Amino acid sequence: MKAPRLNARGQRIAAIGLLALALVLAYFLLLHWWFVAPLAAVDAQMSELRDTQARYAGIIAEKPQLARRLAALGSGRAASSAFLPENDPNTAAADLMQRVVDAVGAHAAGGSCEVTQKMPVPGTDRAAGEPYRKATANISLRCDIEPLVGVLQALEQGTPYLFVDNLSIYRNPVAAQQASTPSLEVQFSLSGYLRPVAAPAANAMPEATR
Repeated sequence: MKAPRLNARGQRIAAIGLLALALVLAYFLLLHWWFVAPLAAVDAQMSELRDTQARYAGIIAEKPQLARRLAALGSGRAASSAFLPENDPNTAAADLMQRVVDAVGAHAAGGSCEVTQKMPVPGTDRAAGEPYRKATANISLRCDIEPLVGVLQALEQGTPYLFVDNLSIYRNPVAAQQASTPSLEVQFSLSGYLRPVAAPAANAMPEATR
């Protein structure tokens, strides 16, 4: 017994259904897995980075408050732990780099974190408008989010008072292709202030030349 043939209306409906099925298959085979899905993954990573950046921006926003505390303590000569212990900016910059290494080592349990580059900024005289001499080091890290948060909090919430500036966080596109959860590439400058040097007595007389 032959199957009944579709009328013209049924044939159009069947043709439209087959066309829709072909378009759906073509979308998933040619567009979704090759373009849409990777773009969605990149968008999710960017959203995560924006949230991370916002969290760190909140931490950096506390810098003026800490600077005021530092100035208040320094004016009373009671800031024994607020200043870096070194007297030379270059030596103090080396100490800053070691503090980063120690902080990274202390927060490695929550994921991978390593110092990829550390470079002291040459010491200069006191900047105009600043009451104290400043020591700075440029730092590069490769960290997962959890240990990175711990490292930044340890640096900015302890003593001596340290300040994180010029914070940049991004994912390396090459590493993103090689790992399902690539670490973050982080760059920032870490600075602190040196203890004020007591000025010589006004009535001190220079030694007579012979």
